Formats: sequence, C-alpha cells, structure tokens
Amino acid sequence: MARLVIVSNRVPDVSDGAAPRAGGLAVGLADALVPGSVWFGWSGKCIDTRSHEVTRAEAEGVTYATIDLAEADHRAFYLGFSNATLWPLFHMMPSFVTFDSAEYKAYREVNEQFAEALMALLRPDDLIWIHDYQLLGVAADLRRRGVRNRIGFFLHIPFPAPALFELLPCAEELLAGMLAHDVIGFHTPPDRARFLEAMAAHGYQVQGDDVLHEGRRIRVVVTPIGIDVEGFSRLAGRAIRRVEAKRVVDSLNGRTLMISADRLDYTKGLPARFDAYRRFLGSYPEHRRRISFLQVAAPSREEVEKYKSLRDELAYKAGAINGAFSDFDWVPLRYMTRAAGRGLLAGMFRISHIGLVTPLRDGMNLVAMEYIAAQDGADPGVLILSRFAGAASLLPEALLVNPYDIDAMAAAMHRAMSMSLEERQERHEALLEHIRTHNATAFSRSFVAALNRFN
Repeated sequence: MARLVIVSNRVPDVSDGAAPRAGGLAVGLADALVPGSVWFGWSGKCIDTRSHEVTRAEAEGVTYATIDLAEADHRAFYLGFSNATLWPLFHMMPSFVTFDSAEYKAYREVNEQFAEALMALLRPDDLIWIHDYQLLGVAADLRRRGVRNRIGFFLHIPFPAPALFELLPCAEELLAGMLAHDVIGFHTPPDRARFLEAMAAHGYQVQGDDVLHEGRRIRVVVTPIGIDVEGFSRLAGRAIRRVEAKRVVDSLNGRTLMISADRLDYTKGLPARFDAYRRFLGSYPEHRRRISFLQVAAPSREEVEKYKSLRDELAYKAGAINGAFSDFDWVPLRYMTRAAGRGLLAGMFRISHIGLVTPLRDGMNLVAMEYIAAQDGADPGVLILSRFAGAASLLPEALLVNPYDIDAMAAAMHRAMSMSLEERQERHEALLEHIRTHNATAFSRSFVAALNRFN
C-alpha cells in the first residue's frame, strides 16, 4: 500500500510526542494519517536565513517533518502574496487585494524551498497530497525535479470567478503550475466550475470535469471536508459540565444565548453581523432582555493593517450596541477578542439556542458543522448560515441568509427566537444526517481514492 505524504503550510505541533491538537485540517485528515504516513510543512518558526534542513518528530506512528522559514520570506510569502493577494482575491473581495512582484517572487521561492526539502523524504510510490492556496506551485517544482509520483491538491478556500482571477498578473503561471497535479479537489461544485471555466478561458482543453493537457488527464473532483461528528458531540457533552460553561449559564439568567465563533478576519462578515444584531434589537423589541449574543473573535494576522482596522471597527460597533440597548442588569453583546479552546467552544455551542455563521465568503466553514454536532437533539438550537459559505450547499435546513442583507439577517434572528421545538428538532435531525454523511472520514477517503484511481 502506497504511503501518504501530506504537505501543508503549517504542521501540527507534536514536539512533545503527543497527538496533534484536533484543529480543522488535523480532524479532516485523521482517517488518512495511518502509521507510516508523513506530514510535511512549515514549523511555525522564523530564522535569519533560508534553510532546507528538515526536522522530524513522531506521534502515533506518523512522521511530522518541518522546515523553518527565513523571516523575510515569511513576511513576503505568507503575509504578502498568500494573504494580501490570494486570500482576498479568492474570497472575491478585490478591493482588499494588493500585488507586489517581489512578494510573488518570494512566494515562488518558498514553494521551491518546500519542494527541495520534500525531495529527501519521498519514496517512488508515495501518494503526495498538497493543501491550500499557499502552495499552488509546489507540484510544478517537484515535477521539475523529476518527481513522477501521483500528486493531489486540495483548495480549502473558494476559487474566484474567472473575471476576478484574471486580475492577477501571474494568473497564467499559477494555472499552468496547477496542471502538475493529477487530482485537484474543491469543496463545492461551483468552485470546481469556476476553476474549469478559468482553465478554458486560458485555452486549456476541458472535458467534462477534467482538464486534458499534454496527453494527461487532470481529474477535478468535489470532496467536501467534514468533522468527526460523534467525537465533537461527546466533547460538547463533557464541556457543559465544566465550570466555565456553568458560569455562562448562570450569567444568562434564563436568557437565550446566540453565539458566533470566528477568526478576526474581514471575510467573516463581523461588521455586518453586528449591524444585523443592532437592527434586530431595534426592529423586534419583544426580544430585548431575552437574548445575549456572544461573539468570540480570535486574533488573526494582527501585524496586518487591515486586521487592526477591523478590530477597531468591531470594538466601536460593540460599544455602540451596548450603549444603545444595555440595561442595568443586561448587556446585549459580549465581545471577546481572544481565542477560546475547542472544548470550551463546544460547550458554549451546546448551551446556545442560536448559532450565527455568516461569512461574506467561505470555502466550507466547519464551525457550522460543529454547532450542529454539539446540539442536544431533544432541544436543539437553530443555525443561521450564510448562503456564501461552502457548507450552505450541504446544510439546506439551516436558516440561509445573504450576509450583505442586514434586514434579512435580523429577520432570521427573530425567526430563530420564535421557532417551535418541533421545527427545531426536524431541522436539526436533517442537518445532523448531512454532516454524518459528509464527515471527516468521507472527505479523506474520497480524495485519496480519487488519487489512487489515477493512472
């Protein structure tokens, strides 16, 4: 059986020999990471000069191999081209895009550094599975070094409309590099369709859901990522017995808890979400004092000016909401700008009546799935979900909203507050079946099966 080699920008920290923490990608790949597998990527450490030295650690039979990045490369590759150019463009927010040719040069050089370091780890029959937008060029760099292994790639963020993709001066080079893969995966059919449309626009031959190039067939598949549903449900069940969860319940004084949990990122739609909550409190006064909204916004890329501005904007809006609607014994919005542990969040999801997941654009969004998994089926909460999250295509029984429509989001909050127990149970049962079908195991097995079928 071929060994699986995972390649991603970051690698879970296993320096203490323990299993990696259960983050999104780690959960999605858990079924594929059998003993003998390798996970390769950046260590998270920056050094003075570029290095190809690989550090190895083992946990539960899996090798975690890492390289350090030069500080200057990290700034240009990661903070620059990856997150100031590709991230906003792929999320279809062109006004946030900046392009710097020096940063793109660093992006290419770091991709080459990954490929060069990876060469020392590879065996001739390995299956290589590369992840996400930071590493679009690694496969092409491996091919130039003579690698003939089967290589798959999965994009965890949306693929943009072709007209937006064309804004990139390096669009042609990026597409050509992606053709070095054998299988390319997306979360949703629309993302795959936009990618194939971009390929066709650049003159490549598209046949069905595949691209034909130089006598090769590149298979383009849809394999949505999922979560460990039963594991997260158990985590939520344990978490509600924690002291922190009991403190939150006591502080609610019988009020309904509405919760959101996001990275502090402009794609998550937090300013519009706060505006919608203010509109809700103003338009549906019968719910005042009956609801408490907890927004957890973990810091993200704090050295980037756009993120600093977002944090300031949200602090202002939160203050304005609480100033306008608070009472002596009621604060309508609780706004946290620090990270909360996965277990604690699971407990918060379990005790909440409404989950609010309203990104302006998202590749999938596992928080929506975690919210469903955390619920008590006897008295489940209601999920309000952006129709522009990839998860919306899998979760039609959520209350789907346009995150740009403030009134519609406020109306969805009102509907969630007023929804009968019977309707909540029916919706939750259907949603739970969807996330059990499209779980983490299905994601990894379906993609690896596609890569194994390649010939």
